[in-house]
Amino acid sequence: MMKCIAVDDEPLALEIIEDFARKAPFPMHLKKFEDAALALRYLQEEPVDLLFLDIKMPDINGIQFLKALKNPPAVIFTTAYQEYALDGFNMDVVDYLLKPIPFERFIKAVTKVHEYLQVQQKNGEVATSADYIFVKTEYKIIKVNFEDILYIEALKDYIKIYTRNQPVLTLKSLKSFESRLPKDKFIRVHRSYLVSLDKINSVEKNSVVIANQYIPISEGYRDKFYELITKNS
Repeated sequence: MMKCIAVDDEPLALEIIEDFARKAPFPMHLKKFEDAALALRYLQEEPVDLLFLDIKMPDINGIQFLKALKNPPAVIFTTAYQEYALDGFNMDVVDYLLKPIPFERFIKAVTKVHEYLQVQQKNGEVATSADYIFVKTEYKIIKVNFEDILYIEALKDYIKIYTRNQPVLTLKSLKSFESRLPKDKFIRVHRSYLVSLDKINSVEKNSVVIANQYIPISEGYRDKFYELITKNS
């Protein structure tokens, strides 16, 4: 069951979300909050899969609320103000629902989260038994095939996944993302880089060459890297 909370200062808006959640094609358990402070305290104590969050609220707005969360769940903004869409993009929310919310848009948004959670549960948070991974980026959750990944670069609070097609930016640490990758296909060569072993074209001095890009091998990862490629040579 998908565990959800909805935070909105308008009781009618909460009732609509609750009604839509009951009609979803998969089970959703929803808890409603008109008081944002109470919702914050609840999130500090209880794990939640999905947060429906209004933006314009008294005392604290939705943007401030989300920034206050250390480990936010999947978030869907619900608001009557379209001008906040860019804020949602920058904060990597799953979707942005404009009030009055049509039922079909609600279902489309929650289905993205549901599919993502199913993959996580199936693979025990570590997608080593599958050949893909779901990544939350911009307004959506996208599927990235392992075979398409060239290398991954850490950029402060984000990581950039370089694929055969286009780079994918997501709000993750390199360490947490590494734990979700198969260890026989990817290796850390630098505190800021993970590379696909299959995509290495050559190793030159202290660099790995992938798709004409030179990726540094740092001293802390050098021994383990050379031990692995020597074993496979």
